[in-house]
Amino acid sequence: MVLRAPAAIATRPLREETRPTPEPGPTQAVVRVDCCGVCRTDLHVVVGDLPPVRSPIVPGHEIVGRVERIGSAVRTLAVGDRVGVPWLRRTCGACEFCASGRENLCDRKEFTGYSADGGYATHVLGEEGYVLPLPAGDAFRQAPFLCAGIIGYRALKAALPRPGGRIGFFGFGGSAHLTLQLAVRQGYEAVAYSRDDEHLELARRLGAAETVRTDDGSLERRRPTLDGAVVYAPAGEVVLQALREMKKGSTVAIAAIHMSPIPPIDYDRVLFGERKIVSVEANTRQDAREFLTLASRLKLESTVQVRELSEANEALIDLDRDAVVGTVVLDCRRDTPA
Repeated sequence: MVLRAPAAIATRPLREETRPTPEPGPTQAVVRVDCCGVCRTDLHVVVGDLPPVRSPIVPGHEIVGRVERIGSAVRTLAVGDRVGVPWLRRTCGACEFCASGRENLCDRKEFTGYSADGGYATHVLGEEGYVLPLPAGDAFRQAPFLCAGIIGYRALKAALPRPGGRIGFFGFGGSAHLTLQLAVRQGYEAVAYSRDDEHLELARRLGAAETVRTDDGSLERRRPTLDGAVVYAPAGEVVLQALREMKKGSTVAIAAIHMSPIPPIDYDRVLFGERKIVSVEANTRQDAREFLTLASRLKLESTVQVRELSEANEALIDLDRDAVVGTVVLDCRRDTPA
Protein backbone atom coordinates (compact mmCIF):
# COMPACT_ATOMS: atom_id res chain seq x y z
CA MET A 1 0.00 0.00 0.00
CA VAL A 2 1.85 3.03 -1.36
CA LEU A 3 1.65 6.72 -0.49
CA ARG A 4 2.54 8.84 -3.53
CA ALA A 5 2.15 12.15 -1.71
CA PRO A 6 0.72 13.20 1.67
CA ALA A 7 -3.00 13.97 1.61
CA ALA A 8 -6.03 14.15 3.87
CA ILE A 9 -6.83 10.68 5.13
CA ALA A 10 -10.46 11.04 4.03
CA THR A 11 -9.19 10.90 0.42
CA ARG A 12 -7.81 7.39 1.07
CA PRO A 13 -4.37 8.26 -0.34
CA LEU A 14 -2.79 4.80 -0.06
CA ARG A 15 -2.93 2.82 -3.30
CA GLU A 16 -2.29 -0.88 -3.83
CA GLU A 17 0.64 -1.72 -6.10
CA THR A 18 2.39 -4.89 -7.19
CA ARG A 19 6.19 -4.74 -7.06
CA PRO A 20 9.04 -7.24 -7.35
CA THR A 21 10.27 -8.72 -4.08
CA PRO A 22 13.16 -6.48 -2.89
CA GLU A 23 16.76 -7.65 -3.13
CA PRO A 24 18.84 -7.49 0.07
CA GLY A 25 22.01 -5.43 0.25
CA PRO A 26 25.07 -6.96 1.95
CA THR A 27 23.91 -6.02 5.49
CA GLN A 28 20.18 -6.47 4.92
CA ALA A 29 17.52 -9.15 5.27
CA VAL A 30 14.34 -9.60 3.30
CA VAL A 31 11.51 -10.24 5.76
CA ARG A 32 8.29 -11.83 4.60
CA VAL A 33 5.67 -9.89 6.52
CA ASP A 34 2.99 -11.70 8.48
CA CYS A 35 1.40 -8.55 9.88
CA CYS A 36 2.00 -4.89 10.58
CA GLY A 37 0.46 -2.73 13.28
CA VAL A 38 -1.12 0.60 12.40
CA CYS A 39 0.55 3.32 14.46
CA ARG A 40 -0.43 6.98 14.87
CA THR A 41 2.99 7.86 13.42
CA ASP A 42 1.82 6.23 10.17
CA LEU A 43 -1.10 8.64 10.17
CA HIS A 44 1.27 11.58 10.68
CA VAL A 45 3.31 10.35 7.68
CA VAL A 46 0.29 9.86 5.44
CA VAL A 47 -1.35 13.23 6.10
CA GLY A 48 1.93 15.18 6.06
CA ASP A 49 2.25 16.17 9.72
CA LEU A 50 5.77 14.77 9.31
CA PRO A 51 7.42 16.37 6.25
CA PRO A 52 8.09 13.81 3.49
CA VAL A 53 11.65 12.55 3.24
CA ARG A 54 10.97 9.97 0.54
CA SER A 55 8.20 9.72 -2.05
CA PRO A 56 6.61 7.40 -2.87
CA ILE A 57 6.75 5.56 0.45
CA VAL A 58 5.23 2.40 1.91
CA PRO A 59 4.27 3.16 5.55
CA GLY A 60 4.34 0.76 8.49
CA HIS A 61 6.85 -0.08 11.20
CA GLU A 62 5.25 -2.51 13.68
CA ILE A 63 6.26 -5.51 11.60
CA VAL A 64 6.32 -9.20 12.49
CA GLY A 65 7.52 -11.78 9.97
CA ARG A 66 10.19 -14.29 9.02
CA VAL A 67 13.56 -13.83 7.35
CA GLU A 68 13.31 -15.02 3.76
CA ARG A 69 16.73 -13.98 2.37
CA ILE A 70 19.90 -12.44 3.78
CA GLY A 71 22.72 -10.35 2.37
CA SER A 72 26.26 -11.62 1.90
CA ALA A 73 27.65 -9.93 5.05
CA VAL A 74 24.82 -10.81 7.45
CA ARG A 75 26.01 -13.01 10.32
CA THR A 76 23.39 -12.68 13.09
CA LEU A 77 20.26 -13.58 11.11
CA ALA A 78 19.30 -16.77 9.30
CA VAL A 79 16.59 -17.71 6.85
CA GLY A 80 13.48 -18.73 8.80
CA ASP A 81 14.20 -16.57 11.87
CA ARG A 82 11.11 -15.05 13.44
CA VAL A 83 11.73 -11.31 13.73
CA GLY A 84 10.29 -7.86 14.28
CA VAL A 85 11.16 -4.78 12.23
CA PRO A 86 10.62 -1.58 14.25
CA TRP A 87 10.57 2.18 13.64
CA LEU A 88 14.34 2.70 14.16
CA ARG A 89 15.88 1.37 10.94
CA ARG A 90 19.51 2.52 11.11
CA THR A 91 21.81 5.04 12.80
CA CYS A 92 25.23 6.36 11.84
CA GLY A 93 27.04 4.66 14.75
CA ALA A 94 29.73 7.36 14.89
CA CYS A 95 28.23 10.64 16.14
CA GLU A 96 28.35 11.89 19.74
CA PHE A 97 24.86 10.54 20.40
CA CYS A 98 25.54 7.05 19.03
CA ALA A 99 28.86 6.91 20.90
CA SER A 100 27.18 7.77 24.21
CA GLY A 101 24.30 5.27 24.06
CA ARG A 102 21.81 7.83 22.77
CA GLU A 103 21.40 6.59 19.22
CA ASN A 104 17.76 7.68 19.27
CA LEU A 105 19.07 11.27 18.93
CA CYS A 106 21.36 10.54 15.97
CA ASP A 107 20.88 13.25 13.32
CA ARG A 108 21.38 10.71 10.53
CA LYS A 109 19.04 8.00 11.79
CA GLU A 110 16.57 6.39 9.42
CA PHE A 111 13.07 5.11 10.04
CA THR A 112 11.10 2.16 8.69
CA GLY A 113 8.05 3.34 6.75
CA TYR A 114 9.34 6.91 6.52
CA SER A 115 12.97 7.00 5.34
CA ALA A 116 12.58 3.59 3.67
CA ASP A 117 9.65 1.42 2.64
CA GLY A 118 7.86 -0.23 5.54
CA GLY A 119 5.50 -3.01 6.44
CA TYR A 120 2.21 -2.23 4.66
CA ALA A 121 3.44 -4.86 2.22
CA THR A 122 4.17 -8.55 1.85
CA HIS A 123 7.96 -8.03 2.11
CA VAL A 124 10.24 -5.47 3.74
CA LEU A 125 13.99 -4.88 3.93
CA GLY A 126 15.57 -4.67 7.38
CA GLU A 127 19.10 -3.79 8.48
CA GLU A 128 21.15 -6.32 10.46
CA GLY A 129 21.41 -5.19 14.06
CA TYR A 130 18.08 -3.37 13.89
CA VAL A 131 15.91 -6.39 13.07
CA LEU A 132 14.84 -7.84 16.40
CA PRO A 133 14.53 -11.56 17.23
CA LEU A 134 11.08 -12.46 18.54
CA PRO A 135 10.02 -15.40 20.69
CA ALA A 136 7.21 -17.72 19.63
CA GLY A 137 3.79 -16.15 19.99
CA ASP A 138 0.79 -14.64 18.26
CA ALA A 139 2.22 -12.36 15.56
CA PHE A 140 -0.83 -10.09 15.56
CA ARG A 141 -0.58 -9.49 19.29
CA GLN A 142 3.17 -8.97 19.13
CA ALA A 143 3.04 -6.37 16.35
CA PRO A 144 2.09 -3.43 18.64
CA PHE A 145 5.13 -4.21 20.80
CA LEU A 146 7.42 -3.04 17.96
CA CYS A 147 6.60 0.66 18.37
CA ALA A 148 3.67 1.36 20.68
CA GLY A 149 5.31 -0.84 23.28
CA ILE A 150 8.94 0.23 22.83
CA ILE A 151 8.30 3.99 22.57
CA GLY A 152 5.76 3.82 25.40
CA TYR A 153 8.33 2.02 27.52
CA ARG A 154 10.96 4.71 26.94
CA ALA A 155 8.42 7.40 27.90
CA LEU A 156 7.37 5.42 30.97
CA LYS A 157 11.00 5.23 32.13
CA ALA A 158 11.30 9.00 31.77
CA ALA A 159 8.19 9.64 33.87
CA LEU A 160 8.38 6.90 36.48
CA PRO A 161 7.94 8.19 40.03
CA ARG A 162 9.18 6.68 43.26
CA PRO A 163 8.42 2.94 43.69
CA GLY A 164 4.72 2.44 44.23
CA GLY A 165 3.89 5.96 43.04
CA ARG A 166 0.84 7.07 41.07
CA ILE A 167 1.27 7.57 37.33
CA GLY A 168 -1.22 8.95 34.79
CA PHE A 169 -1.73 7.97 31.16
CA PHE A 170 -3.25 10.68 28.97
CA GLY A 171 -4.68 9.44 25.66
CA PHE A 172 -5.48 5.75 26.02
CA GLY A 173 -4.57 4.21 22.68
CA GLY A 174 -2.20 1.54 21.39
CA SER A 175 0.83 2.62 23.42
CA ALA A 176 -0.89 3.44 26.71
CA HIS A 177 -2.77 0.15 26.85
CA LEU A 178 0.58 -1.68 26.91
CA THR A 179 2.55 0.59 29.21
CA LEU A 180 -0.27 0.83 31.74
CA GLN A 181 -0.06 -2.94 32.17
CA LEU A 182 3.70 -2.67 32.55
CA ALA A 183 3.35 -0.01 35.27
CA VAL A 184 0.69 -1.96 37.17
CA ARG A 185 2.69 -5.19 37.09
CA GLN A 186 5.71 -3.34 38.44
CA GLY A 187 3.74 -2.07 41.43
CA TYR A 188 2.68 1.40 40.36
CA GLU A 189 -0.83 2.83 40.73
CA ALA A 190 -2.14 3.75 37.27
CA VAL A 191 -4.73 6.35 36.29
CA ALA A 192 -6.11 6.52 32.73
CA TYR A 193 -7.42 9.75 31.22
CA SER A 194 -9.54 9.77 28.06
CA ARG A 195 -12.65 11.26 26.50
CA ASP A 196 -13.76 7.84 25.27
CA ASP A 197 -15.74 5.42 27.46
CA GLU A 198 -14.55 2.32 25.56
CA HIS A 199 -10.93 3.30 26.13
CA LEU A 200 -11.56 3.84 29.83
CA GLU A 201 -13.32 0.50 30.12
CA LEU A 202 -10.27 -1.20 28.56
CA ALA A 203 -8.04 0.63 31.06
CA ARG A 204 -10.10 -0.69 33.96
CA ARG A 205 -9.87 -4.24 32.61
CA LEU A 206 -6.09 -3.88 32.38
CA GLY A 207 -5.69 -2.79 35.98
CA ALA A 208 -6.16 0.99 36.19
CA ALA A 209 -6.85 2.09 39.77
CA GLU A 210 -8.88 5.04 38.47
CA THR A 211 -10.23 6.30 35.14
CA VAL A 212 -11.01 9.94 34.40
CA ARG A 213 -12.98 11.51 31.57
CA THR A 214 -11.22 14.58 30.20
CA ASP A 215 -14.18 16.25 28.49
CA ASP A 216 -16.84 16.53 31.22
CA GLY A 217 -15.36 19.34 33.31
CA SER A 218 -14.30 17.07 36.17
CA LEU A 219 -10.59 17.88 35.71
CA GLU A 220 -11.20 21.43 36.85
CA ARG A 221 -12.41 20.18 40.23
CA ARG A 222 -9.58 17.75 40.96
CA ARG A 223 -6.55 18.19 43.18
CA PRO A 224 -3.05 17.14 42.01
CA THR A 225 -2.50 13.44 42.82
CA LEU A 226 0.03 12.18 40.23
CA ASP A 227 3.72 11.47 40.82
CA GLY A 228 4.37 11.08 37.08
CA ALA A 229 2.51 11.08 33.76
CA VAL A 230 2.87 10.11 30.11
CA VAL A 231 1.04 12.07 27.40
CA TYR A 232 0.30 10.02 24.28
CA ALA A 233 -2.31 12.29 22.68
CA PRO A 234 -0.80 14.55 19.99
CA ALA A 235 -2.68 17.57 21.36
CA GLY A 236 -0.81 20.33 23.17
CA GLU A 237 -3.70 21.14 25.50
CA VAL A 238 -3.43 17.64 26.97
CA VAL A 239 0.02 18.55 28.35
CA LEU A 240 -1.68 21.26 30.42
CA GLN A 241 -4.27 18.75 31.62
CA ALA A 242 -1.45 16.50 32.79
CA LEU A 243 0.45 19.32 34.51
CA ARG A 244 -2.63 20.29 36.51
CA GLU A 245 -2.80 16.73 37.86
CA MET A 246 0.86 16.64 38.92
CA LYS A 247 2.28 16.92 42.42
CA LYS A 248 5.54 18.77 43.11
CA GLY A 249 8.71 17.13 41.87
CA SER A 250 6.93 15.09 39.21
CA THR A 251 7.64 14.58 35.50
CA VAL A 252 5.40 14.66 32.42
CA ALA A 253 6.88 12.68 29.52
CA ILE A 254 5.51 13.38 26.04
CA ALA A 255 5.46 10.27 23.85
CA ALA A 256 4.48 11.92 20.57
CA ILE A 257 6.48 12.41 17.39
CA HIS A 258 4.19 15.29 16.40
CA MET A 259 2.05 17.54 18.59
CA SER A 260 -0.12 20.61 18.14
CA PRO A 261 1.17 23.73 19.93
CA ILE A 262 1.10 23.65 23.72
CA PRO A 263 -0.95 26.61 25.03
CA PRO A 264 0.70 29.14 27.36
CA ILE A 265 1.70 27.56 30.69
CA ASP A 266 0.87 29.28 33.98
CA TYR A 267 4.29 28.87 35.56
CA ASP A 268 3.24 29.81 39.11
CA ARG A 269 0.20 27.54 39.13
CA VAL A 270 1.16 24.38 37.24
CA LEU A 271 4.94 24.24 36.62
CA PHE A 272 6.59 25.70 39.70
CA GLY A 273 7.58 23.16 42.36
CA GLU A 274 10.22 21.36 40.28
CA ARG A 275 7.67 19.85 37.94
CA LYS A 276 9.30 18.83 34.65
CA ILE A 277 8.26 18.29 31.03
CA VAL A 278 10.41 15.99 28.87
CA SER A 279 10.01 14.86 25.28
CA VAL A 280 10.78 11.37 24.00
CA GLU A 281 12.37 10.94 20.57
CA ALA A 282 12.33 7.48 19.01
CA ASN A 283 14.11 4.76 20.99
CA THR A 284 17.38 2.91 21.29
CA ARG A 285 17.89 -0.77 20.53
CA GLN A 286 18.51 -1.25 24.25
CA ASP A 287 15.01 0.09 24.93
CA ALA A 288 13.67 -2.48 22.48
CA ARG A 289 15.55 -5.38 24.05
CA GLU A 290 14.47 -4.38 27.57
CA PHE A 291 10.83 -3.94 26.63
CA LEU A 292 10.53 -7.18 24.66
CA THR A 293 12.04 -9.05 27.61
CA LEU A 294 9.60 -7.45 30.04
CA ALA A 295 6.64 -8.00 27.72
CA SER A 296 7.39 -11.71 27.63
CA ARG A 297 8.22 -12.06 31.32
CA LEU A 298 5.19 -10.07 32.53
CA LYS A 299 2.87 -11.52 29.87
CA LEU A 300 1.64 -8.21 28.51
CA GLU A 301 -1.51 -8.54 26.44
CA SER A 302 -2.21 -6.36 23.41
CA THR A 303 -5.77 -5.67 22.34
CA VAL A 304 -5.94 -5.84 18.54
CA GLN A 305 -8.39 -5.53 15.67
CA VAL A 306 -7.23 -7.39 12.55
CA ARG A 307 -7.90 -5.99 9.09
CA GLU A 308 -6.71 -6.90 5.61
CA LEU A 309 -3.73 -5.09 4.10
CA SER A 310 -6.04 -3.60 1.46
CA GLU A 311 -7.99 -1.90 4.26
CA ALA A 312 -5.06 0.24 5.41
CA ASN A 313 -6.83 3.49 4.49
CA GLU A 314 -9.89 2.52 6.50
CA ALA A 315 -7.73 1.56 9.48
CA LEU A 316 -6.06 4.98 9.42
CA ILE A 317 -9.43 6.71 9.11
CA ASP A 318 -10.63 4.88 12.21
CA LEU A 319 -7.44 5.86 14.04
CA ASP A 320 -7.93 9.50 13.06
CA ARG A 321 -11.48 9.37 14.45
CA ASP A 322 -10.27 7.79 17.73
CA ALA A 323 -12.47 4.82 16.87
CA VAL A 324 -9.80 2.18 17.62
CA VAL A 325 -9.75 0.38 20.96
CA GLY A 326 -6.21 -0.95 21.37
CA THR A 327 -4.42 -1.30 18.01
CA VAL A 328 -5.37 -2.21 14.43
CA VAL A 329 -3.06 -4.80 12.88
CA LEU A 330 -2.96 -5.46 9.13
CA ASP A 331 -2.84 -9.04 7.89
CA CYS A 332 -0.14 -8.98 5.19
CA ARG A 333 -0.02 -12.70 4.42
CA ARG A 334 -0.60 -13.17 0.70
CA ASP A 335 0.57 -15.41 -2.09
CA THR A 336 2.69 -13.25 -4.38
CA PRO A 337 3.65 -13.84 -8.01
CA ALA A 338 6.91 -15.72 -8.54
